[in-house]
Amino acid sequence: MTSDARWPRLGYGAGLRAEHYPDVLAERGPDFFPDRNKIDWFEATTENYMDTGGRPLAVLEQVRRDFPVALHGVGLSIGSTDALNAHYLDRLSTLVARIDPALVTDHLCWTGIGGRSSFDLLPLPYTEEALAHVVERVACVQERLGRQILLENPSTYIAFRDSTISEWDFLATVAERADCGILLDVNNVYVSATNHGFDPETYLAALPPRRIGQIHLAGYTDRGSYLFDTHSAPVAEAVWDLYAVATERYGGVSTLVEWDADIPPFTRLCEEVERARRIATAALGGKGGDATPQRTAAASRGAHSRT
Repeated sequence: MTSDARWPRLGYGAGLRAEHYPDVLAERGPDFFPDRNKIDWFEATTENYMDTGGRPLAVLEQVRRDFPVALHGVGLSIGSTDALNAHYLDRLSTLVARIDPALVTDHLCWTGIGGRSSFDLLPLPYTEEALAHVVERVACVQERLGRQILLENPSTYIAFRDSTISEWDFLATVAERADCGILLDVNNVYVSATNHGFDPETYLAALPPRRIGQIHLAGYTDRGSYLFDTHSAPVAEAVWDLYAVATERYGGVSTLVEWDADIPPFTRLCEEVERARRIATAALGGKGGDATPQRTAAASRGAHSRT
């Protein structure tokens, strides 16, 4: 099985971080990278570029001229009972129009209530009421942006007693009913599976392949009694193994390595991206065509805009 062709195949990318600006700006697109440093695309944290001036936005615009870019948000709070933040959506819409990203993503979570933010990605109760609420809000966001978004599965450390639906079925149903995509964070699946005692492959098997538009990989920290999603280390071997399973199931989905704390030299980040490429190619039986990014305008720009 493979993911839906509606999602662009961007290849293998990395999160765009200020520490790596000089390295990234020295390149002129993925075809100009030395083989050992090859990165096909970048993902930018949406909220870091919402201001209309300053160096970060100028850098993002320069990167966008040479590479496909995805915008990945942490502030949409799609599961909150607060009304959708109109000011936030206006700024997001402006940034999307300016950058024309290949993908726009956020998290299946809530971040605050009563107008106050927790500055954390908090889990939802997985109930029919919460499901209907999230589906309605996703539809509103997509209507406002004029395009589909992707929602990422969060890493979780607690769960609600009132949940009546598994997280994987909840995410799959949201994607189907709201007609949105899924950003599958393989590291988060493994972290949550370890913390809550479920089988991570059960999670993968429940997701509709045609909804998987992007994959995240990252490193976690083992706190002894639980795993903590810190993005501060290399991808763990168990997560690499799970990524191979995901690739076999979903095909050559756009894959990105996140490394957000204890950030390494750019060359070390490139090594992680290259390992993702090797593992995916092997999982696909050496069929590089399915794992190779599309070199077309549709792949690097918003190919899945709503009509």
